[in-house]
Amino acid sequence: MTVPRESDPQVALPNNGYPPANPVDTPVAATPVYPFTALVGQDELKLALLLCVIDPTIGGVMVMGHRGTAKSTAVRSLAALLPPLQRVAGCPYNCDPSAPAAACPHCSTQPAHLREAISAPVPVVDLPLGATEDRVVGSLDVERMLTHGVQSFAPGLLARANRGILYIDEVNLLEDHLVDLLLDVAASGVNVVEREGLSVRHPARFVLVGSGNPEEGDLRPQLLDRFGLHARIRTIEDIDERVEIVRRRRAYDLDPIAFYEQWRPHQEQLRDQLIAAQNRLHQVELSDEAIYAAARLCVALEIDGHRGELTLCRAAVALAALEGREAATPADVARVATLSLQHRLRKNPLDPISDADRVRQAVSEVIPETVA
Repeated sequence: MTVPRESDPQVALPNNGYPPANPVDTPVAATPVYPFTALVGQDELKLALLLCVIDPTIGGVMVMGHRGTAKSTAVRSLAALLPPLQRVAGCPYNCDPSAPAAACPHCSTQPAHLREAISAPVPVVDLPLGATEDRVVGSLDVERMLTHGVQSFAPGLLARANRGILYIDEVNLLEDHLVDLLLDVAASGVNVVEREGLSVRHPARFVLVGSGNPEEGDLRPQLLDRFGLHARIRTIEDIDERVEIVRRRRAYDLDPIAFYEQWRPHQEQLRDQLIAAQNRLHQVELSDEAIYAAARLCVALEIDGHRGELTLCRAAVALAALEGREAATPADVARVATLSLQHRLRKNPLDPISDADRVRQAVSEVIPETVA
């Protein structure tokens, strides 16, 4: 589903989709973000985001698409859909009060009975293209060192993104060494900072979402391969869907609150489905047939390395959890194959068919029973 691109708020919103109270005295009417369930089309993008929320170990989503195809809107709408986090008050790493991270510099030094739990929206952190490495990973707190004479760590964007979403617009224009660093942290869930004699480890487990315009170039294959899923978004050409986009967007612009209330039942239904899927994830069985199907598919497509079948299996399990099933089957592998493999194919400029079509063709040959 897609809507025309708009100026999105820079923070995630709480459970009901409304922004936090304005800190100034002047009352300002709360404006909900555009509902995730009201997005038109773009099913590939929405499924990729939902799967990564259910299982962050999938490795994030790379979204490539034309301008104005709701890439950033979908990310922020998803964050507003999620229930609020319970976090330790004062912890810059958003630790869970019931299970603070062992690597947390704040909670590891604080007695359990002193940890106050507060509710907070799921963080959505934007990483600007001009961000320095110190701004991203954290650095020495120079001000405190000068005023108090002690070495102290100033957390960066990765600390703020812990247990949330780190969003990079135009990721294909970001410096390669920063992309590599982000992918390393996203895979390990821990950020390690060595600066001027300061050594710090802190939790940094987040859903990494990168977006870009294919006209401005792609990531290097070595980096692209490390994203779990890859969604390719195109401008919708169906006239009825384009008309519906305009109607919904106009209704939202005229009265955002009334529009959100109209979609609230759909939002709550999907939120409940996501929570149930997260709770069910580790009980979903991955059948041997599904594993063999994933391995045969990767061999047929000549996928380098083993990230392909690992991602296929994780995404298939997340899909089964999302749909309330007890086991992931070859049919689930087939449904997530394009998202999981199209960016891992060896590039052949002379190939007459697209990467997505190559994957679908291989699925029809390797897992024929899933093709209608």
